[in-house]
Amino acid sequence: MGDTLSQAEIDNLLNALNNGELDADELNNTPEKSIRNYDFARPSKFSKDHLRTLEIIFENYGRLMSTNLPAYLRKNIQVEVMNAEANTYSEFSNALSNPVLLGVVNFAPLEGNIIIELASNLGFAIVDRMLGGGGNPLEHSRDFTEIELIILERVLEVCTNLLVDPWESVVELEPRLERIETNSQFAQFISPSEMTAIVTMNIKIGSVEGLMNICIPYSCVEPVIDKLNTKYWYSSMKENDTGSYQENIEALISRAKIPIRALLGRSSISVNDFMNIQIGDIIKLDTKVEDELDVYVGNIKKFKALPGATSDSYAVRVTSVIREEQ
Repeated sequence: MGDTLSQAEIDNLLNALNNGELDADELNNTPEKSIRNYDFARPSKFSKDHLRTLEIIFENYGRLMSTNLPAYLRKNIQVEVMNAEANTYSEFSNALSNPVLLGVVNFAPLEGNIIIELASNLGFAIVDRMLGGGGNPLEHSRDFTEIELIILERVLEVCTNLLVDPWESVVELEPRLERIETNSQFAQFISPSEMTAIVTMNIKIGSVEGLMNICIPYSCVEPVIDKLNTKYWYSSMKENDTGSYQENIEALISRAKIPIRALLGRSSISVNDFMNIQIGDIIKLDTKVEDELDVYVGNIKKFKALPGATSDSYAVRVTSVIREEQ
């Protein structure tokens, strides 16, 4: 039987169904479709590509932290991104313990806040280090004092400002640390059913090791969610790198000062003659007046030049450039 039935074939098929000669269930050979359960209370708004892009962004953020924070803590810091996963905010808040160290960051110009959770042992280690100690955590957990929170606020402000560069390819941020919360019961900043991306980072300050969790609500990054993909992120990063970084590097190099010296000639004398040199003595060099001099940039011979003078100073006039291949 072909794909298209003739009118006679259709009539015969209908008669066979009416007479019971043919069972309709036998004609249904369509395979069953697989059904996937979907939880409307927990929609998967963050795709794997979104989470992977967030990992890349915060890997860059971790490198900035390990570079900048040692200037404040005067200790080596290692930061590593562990993973990024999507969870509801209720799952994140229920996992918080007391005391907790939460930094509420305004993610302007995006609407809403993100939350930075820092492990308590890291918080006490930072306070101990900032006050001149060795950076050791407390043996028994307790609440943070007001003075300790002020010290930690300064460090978290530094961490907040470091968010600008990693997010530059997605959005030009102006983040601001609004406040610090130490009680998990007052950590209900967004709806419990709101989907969030949790980026977990492992931080090691000397011998003290702990976790930092960054909670990013979907509603906060929804306006730029299309930019949170690896293809867009890499292309934007490449466009920015080819322009601004090259210009900045050239500007820095152009202002660098390097030593230049011109070698008049060489001579060999005895130690006795050297010890008895007087003003007016003549030392014979191995070059003639009309010979070109070697000009060194640092320790590299770079130019040939003729000796001369300009105003009241000695000078040389460059006659040729010595290429690297020469």
